[in-house]
Formats: sequence, C-alpha cells, structure tokens
Amino acid sequence: MKLPIEHQQVADMARRFANERIRPQAERLDREECFAGDIYRAMGESGLFGITAPEAHGGAGMDALAYSLVMEELSRGYASVADQCGLVELVTTLLHAHGTGAQQRQWIPALVSAGKRAAYCITEAGAGSDVSGIQTTATRSGDGWTLQGSKLWIHNAPVADVAFVLARTDVQAGKRGMSIFIVDCALPGVSKGPREHKLGQRSSQVGELHFENVRLPADALLGAEGRGFHMMMSVLDKGRVGIAALAVGILQAALEACIEQARMRRQFGQAIAEFQSIQFMLADMAKDTQAARLLVRAAACQLDAGEDATAAAAMAKCFAADTAVAQTSNAIQIFGGSGYIRGYEVERLYRDAKITQIYEGTNQIQRVIIARKLLKG
Repeated sequence: MKLPIEHQQVADMARRFANERIRPQAERLDREECFAGDIYRAMGESGLFGITAPEAHGGAGMDALAYSLVMEELSRGYASVADQCGLVELVTTLLHAHGTGAQQRQWIPALVSAGKRAAYCITEAGAGSDVSGIQTTATRSGDGWTLQGSKLWIHNAPVADVAFVLARTDVQAGKRGMSIFIVDCALPGVSKGPREHKLGQRSSQVGELHFENVRLPADALLGAEGRGFHMMMSVLDKGRVGIAALAVGILQAALEACIEQARMRRQFGQAIAEFQSIQFMLADMAKDTQAARLLVRAAACQLDAGEDATAAAAMAKCFAADTAVAQTSNAIQIFGGSGYIRGYEVERLYRDAKITQIYEGTNQIQRVIIARKLLKG
C-alpha cells in the first residue's frame, strides 16, 4: 500500500523520533518503570500529539491513517510512549467532537503541547468490559456538580493533570444516564492511588483515581448530559485502530530484532539464518506483520471516508494483538536462552504485547462485535 506523500513524511518523522529519542531509552524506562517526561515534552514540541486535532488548536489537522502511522512508528520505539499519543488522541477527539468552544480552547492546546497530562477514566472494579456497571456518580449541586466514586487501571492516573471521567448522572436510566466530566486533578477531593507494577508497558503509569465529594462547576460537563456512554463509545473505533497500530509497531520491532539475530548468531558452524526452520519463522512473522498492518490501514481509511468502521477496527485490533503475542513469543524462541533474559528487547516486546489483547476492549469483545456485524446483515 503506497502512502500519500504527506503521510509518508509524517511516518518518516515519527520513525526518526523513535530512533533518536525513544529506542535509546526504552530498556531503562522499562527497568525503572518511570514516566518518560523528557520524551513526553519532546513529543509535544515535535507535533506528535493530537494528530487529528485541528490546527487552530495546535493539532496536526491530519486523519486517522496518519494517526495509525505515528502510533506504529512510536511503538516500534517503545509501546509505552505510543500509548501517550493514543491517550491524547482520544481525549482531543472527544473535545473536538463534543466540547464547547471554551473547553476546546482551554484543553486541546494544553494537551497537544504536552503542557497538561490527561487520564481517560472509565474502568472500575465492577466495570471493565461491561461499561454499564460503573458506580461513580455526579449529582447536581447548586449551579454545578458533586462527583463521587473511584476508577482503577487508569492510564496516567499517577501523573495526570486532568481526568475525563464517565459518571452516572441518572442512576435509573442505564446507559442513557451517564455523562462525561472534565476534572482538574488539583481539585479538593481528588486523590491518586499508588502506581501499579505491571507485566509490560511498564513506563506507562497506571493507577487509581478517587473522587470524594469533588465539587465541579457547571462547565465541567462535556457534551450533553446523559450522552456520556455514547460519546465514549464513539471514539473507540479510532482507539482500536490506534492500539492495533501499536501492536504492529511491536511486531515490526520484533521482526527487525530477529532478522539481525538470525544473521549474527551461529550454531553448528553457520548462521542460524541458514536453517529452514528459522527462515520459516521469520517468513511467518513478516507476513503476519504485513497482514496486521494492512488491516489497520484499511480500518483507518474507512474511518477517514466516514464509513462504519466498527467491524474493521475490531478485526484490526483483534488480529494485530493476537499476532503480536504469538510472534513475540516466536521472537524469544529465535533468540534462544538470551531471549528469556531481562534486558533483551524481545523479552520486553513479549511482555509489552500482552496488554494489547486486553485494553481498548478485550479481544473476546472484538470477536463479539465482529460476529454481531456479520449476523446483522
């Protein structure tokens, strides 16, 4: 698939950034589990946040295809860094689609420039795949709202400046009784739990956010009251394209590492690249990586064409994530014993790949979505 010149340019720019700024720090960031603050600021300065956000608010004003290319290249450097790009993309998409002019002016430039860090808060102890199970509430209080509840497994929670929180505003109305609130994390009553220690993508900070009688102004409500569930769901197709592209970046990094290892490592007097069993593993890794990439780009193009991309995004996310887990496992096999040792890239890639089957909708949920689309018609 030949890319338009402007898309190839943005992909090349993201790849240079990954090679020069991300890859040299990936092993340390994983080992220390620390937030990549310097890289985060540099991404804001380089225009790698808010790929589809309007130029008037500091974004790149591009499309979902460009976003997928950036996600793939950043993830080839380190998936935890790509995750930040994906998070900014989701919240700026919500703001652009549903925010007031004042909300857009206040938050989009700050987010895309890395001046503020966002958290996207849906998940709770009883609400993972089943979003309808959330218990966090926002009740009217004078001319504003009072927010009460807790969220867990939230990306950026330990370092967030602002949280986009899905809460119940009508406990009797089910999915039609949920709304989104923009919450300044410095407000009284907002507290952060400790950073979780994760299997992979360890530089991405994940934790809990607690809201104890947090007083919010009226203009903290994003979009229409009672439409929060539908608004959150409306950005998931783009979110799934982003995670699928992230999985492709992991795959590409594994493939490149394995090609180099196969040429360099010698057994029985020859490079292991000479063995047909290794060649077949590399061939499968290459074809599956390309297949995942094409699924991602096809879904992105459907989004950009204004078509229903729900099934395409689910297919891309499901296939790319499953493939990333399977092929990074094979990458460890090609590296042999050294691939099992902490500090080798393929060991990290294997750990980083697993979460792609879980977040932005588990792969079991993606299969449900695909099956429903098939059976509907």
